[in-house]
Formats: sequence, C-alpha cells, structure tokens
Amino acid sequence: MANSRYSGKQIVITGGTGSFGHTVAKKLLETDVEQIRILSRDEAKQDAMRHELPDPRLKFYVGDVRDFDSVARAMKNADYVFHAAALKQVPSCEFFPIEAVRTNILGSENVVRAAEKNSVSSVVCLSTDKAVYPVNAMGMSKAMMEKVAQSYGLNNPNAETVVSCVRYGNVMYSRGSVIPLFINQIKAGKQLTVTNPDMTRFLMSLADSVNLVEFAFENARQGDLFVKKAQASTIADLAQAVANLFESESEIRVIGTRHAEKLSEALATREELTRAEDMGDYFKVPADNRDLNYSLFFESGDVNQANYSDYDSHTVERMNVREIENLLLTLPEVRRELAAAGKMDRIGAQL
Repeated sequence: MANSRYSGKQIVITGGTGSFGHTVAKKLLETDVEQIRILSRDEAKQDAMRHELPDPRLKFYVGDVRDFDSVARAMKNADYVFHAAALKQVPSCEFFPIEAVRTNILGSENVVRAAEKNSVSSVVCLSTDKAVYPVNAMGMSKAMMEKVAQSYGLNNPNAETVVSCVRYGNVMYSRGSVIPLFINQIKAGKQLTVTNPDMTRFLMSLADSVNLVEFAFENARQGDLFVKKAQASTIADLAQAVANLFESESEIRVIGTRHAEKLSEALATREELTRAEDMGDYFKVPADNRDLNYSLFFESGDVNQANYSDYDSHTVERMNVREIENLLLTLPEVRRELAAAGKMDRIGAQL
C-alpha cells in the first residue's frame, strides 16, 4: 500500500478482528497511517489482536454495526472505512435469517449513515459472489447490502462521502474456510470431507482481497462495484491439491451439499458486465444511475445483453490440480503448515 494515500489518515475497519481485518491492519501498519480503529463486538478477539499487533496506532472500539451510536463514535474524524463486519456463514444465516438482515443490511445502513455524519471521505463495503443470483439468506442479505450502498449514491450524487462495494469469491485460508479444514483433517489422519466434488468456486488470497479494496479506494466513484477477475477450481481438485502438497493418502469422502449451497457461484451477471469497464485485473461496474423515469429504458432497451454471459465459476478458466498446488504455495499460512510438517522440499520443488 502506498504511504502517500494513508499518511496521517485515520481508518476504521468494521469487523476488524476477522481474517480480512487482521490482514489489512498489518498492511496499514507498514505505512505512516495515523490511526487504525478496530470496531467489533468480540472482546476476546480484540485482546488477542492487541497482543499480536502491539502498535499504539491500533485502537480498539467495542461496538456493533447494529447500533448506530457505537458506529458513529468509532468514525469520529475518520478518513476511510473498510466495512467488513458481516454474518458470513451460509448455514447459520439459513437458521437465523433475521440476524443476517440486522447485521448485513441494517448494520450496513448504519455504517453508511455514520460515515456521512462524520464526513468520511470513502467507504468500501465488502460483498461476496453469493450476492449474485442469491439462493440463501446470507447471499440475499449481502445483495441488499450492495443495494443499500448504491442507493446512497443515487440519492446523494454530490455527497462528500463516496460509498462503493467490492465483490469476491472464497478467500483462501480465511477463518472458517475449507483449506485449513483439509489441513487439520490430514494432520489428524482423517478423510477429507467435501460437500460435492463437482462444485466450483472462485479462489482468492487474503492479500488479493486487500488489494481489491485498495483498488476501490483509488478508483471509486459514487456507487461503483469492483470485481477482481479470478480463476476457479472444483472442490475435489482443491482437496486433492492440498493432499498432494502434504503427501497425504487421505481419501476424499463426499458428505453432501450444505444448506442452500449452489453448484457454482457468479462474480458478475451479464447485465452488470454490459455496463462494466474492464480495468485489467478488475471489472468496475458503475451504479445504474437512471432515475425513476424509466421511459428512456422502455423505449430503447439494451441490445447488448445477449452478447454477454455471467462471470461464473463453472464457465471461467478452471485451474488443474498442479496449478492449484502452485497457488496454495503462495499462501504464507500453507507454507508454515508445510514447514511444520517437514515438507519444505515440496515448497522448493514447485516454486
């Protein structure tokens, strides 16, 4: 991250004790940022992070995005906001959908309103591929979060606070993700459990997710959505790649699809790609800024949609097992696990 952008700035990370928050906080501490505020409701995780990153520029705020006052308090005099607080687990949101609404939708509205109240320069809201054609409560609530963010721009086109979104797929080695599960199963001598071997997912590192948010801060206009182009893999190939790296003979056991999971995920719809700008490694999808007078739309329509297809994990370039192994070896967490298991030769052989 460039020092110039963050020099003397105060930054808020909602949900900052999560995997993304840890990663972005470490990156920010390498700059001459003035202050980083971690807003979360978990005292234990805050205390652990305080000991892990003992830097006086890191400040901790106990609060919840569901409570406007606690969010507004954390944003006083802030310059930038990384909005990462969310309920993310698909099965738990299926059982408690109203909780997903309260955190992911109403909580996001609180973040946007608090940012406006405190004249924050830019807010980037983190979304997910599950928000595209959502079939589960988590994805639906994230899709509505995107609408909340974009509606702010539609209703406040000249506002000082720029609100944008980023959307990405599975973040490798994030908390609760499948790669550390596979590694733990290998270490315990157990079978590797997969829900559906033909299921495909986009793969992204935590570092890539931080770079995506950084790109949004640098390029966003009101209501923009940014998507990082990504490769995909089947769950079976991902499990096999992990087993190969650890030279494990653990068998793969199919346990069945979890609550409300899709066979594939899409990062962008064809409707979005129709108006997207290709920015190399990223797509920028500007907000649909038509007003409530739809006469122009109905009269002219959009003849280009038929020329596009969804950016879907079933249809984009798919990595083979060896390519997945090489991607996994770029993750510091996987390298540490391999070193601890005495598999350093695997690192040297493939890098």
